[in-house]
Amino acid sequence: MHMLNRFLPGGDFIFLVTKEFTFDAAHRLERYHGKCEELHGHTYRLSISVKGELDDEGMVIDFLELKALIKEHVLSHLDHKYLNEVIEQPTAENIAKWVFDAVKPLIDSEKRKLHEVRVWETVTSSATYRESQ
Repeated sequence: MHMLNRFLPGGDFIFLVTKEFTFDAAHRLERYHGKCEELHGHTYRLSISVKGELDDEGMVIDFLELKALIKEHVLSHLDHKYLNEVIEQPTAENIAKWVFDAVKPLIDSEKRKLHEVRVWETVTSSATYRESQ
């Protein structure tokens, strides 16, 4: 038994590792009737959470690995972009799902799984996407 696991009753616990990112982008919500129907931009905040067991180095996922993965496969497509050219109807909900679908196959392994993606459009407004359990 892993040394740390002896402190976890029944071994029913997992770790949740989260890293946050920001990116700037413009969008318009074509099927929305209101201010957001017009072209505008946000500084988005993005949170990626990975759940799993510790590896031999004592990590679920290395923060540097996660940062590189998100930079290459997400931020390179979204940062300083017109999101309507990447995601249909780019609401916070649809952006969260797009990110989840883009990185899940790159993160998931036998010992870890992408848990959730959260996107903040403003400081007080966010949407979260995760697979139903």
